[in-house]
Amino acid sequence: NWLSGMSGSSAVLLGVILGLMMCFDLGGPVNKAAYAFAAAGLNQSDPATLKIMAAVMAAGMVPPIAMAMATVVRKKLFTEAERENGVAAWLLGASFISEGAIPFAAADPLRVIPSMMAGGAVTGALSMAVGATSRAPHGGIFVFFAIGNVLLWVAAILIGAVVACACVVIAKSVGATRAQTATRVEDESDAQAVAAAGSGAHTG
Repeated sequence: NWLSGMSGSSAVLLGVILGLMMCFDLGGPVNKAAYAFAAAGLNQSDPATLKIMAAVMAAGMVPPIAMAMATVVRKKLFTEAERENGVAAWLLGASFISEGAIPFAAADPLRVIPSMMAGGAVTGALSMAVGATSRAPHGGIFVFFAIGNVLLWVAAILIGAVVACACVVIAKSVGATRAQTATRVEDESDAQAVAAAGSGAHTG
């Protein structure tokens, strides 16, 4: 009953929460709890449950798509293996397989996971706000025929993916800059130490 009574800001807030959960551990217990909440409650005659299913599916598609996008936008921030994973992540994301982003999260969790959660929250909120619905519990874009307001639903996914992509690219760029600065300082310190040692030896 409380689901049926959801509207406006309460629905958007639920979308944010579900989006955060879907992107928190990418197929782990928190992700599965959010998905189970949506799938177990799915009722073809209850529009509120259809909206929740659409928001959960949309948010779960964001991480792989966002990481695939990031490997194209800023290739230099990723290894060759990660860029290859990025190619596969396009299809995995479109299929609603959140685990497609796991290799990226495992390699750099502190930058990737918060970025994905930001994008997922945006997508979950937008999906609920536009009233997108899903009569299918899985399938991603390939069950487009079961999605209500499908164009706005896809737009919500893309907007969230862009947000997540931007966040992870910025986070990785800042990290790379700091690492380069630290390396430069270390190299300069080593050079000064060598110069000092050489000067001392020459004096002796």
